[in-house]
Amino acid sequence: MSIVTLTKQNFDEEVLKTDDVVLVDFWATWCGPCKMFAPVLDEIASENHSGLKVGKVDVDNEPDLAGQFKVMSIPTVGIFKGGKLAATSVGVKSKKDILQMVEQVK
Repeated sequence: MSIVTLTKQNFDEEVLKTDDVVLVDFWATWCGPCKMFAPVLDEIASENHSGLKVGKVDVDNEPDLAGQFKVMSIPTVGIFKGGKLAATSVGVKSKKDILQMVEQVK
């Protein structure tokens, strides 16, 4: 499964109105730690975890979404379930740590 680019226009449909658990990465192109973290998210997305969708929000292009979820530092990962933000993590994390967060939310 590929990573979905999330915008104000598709966020409700892709994240808030889906039955899937959605891992959302809040990032920016200029952010060094975000670039370090990207391969971890790419790997998780490519593994086709059942019931898991991976999306990215570029905070420079979507400041309203970043503000809505009180993103103060990037990278921030939010895990959504049933249209609600169920868990967050700030900073670069290992694949294992991210998948543990997902499992706790499922």
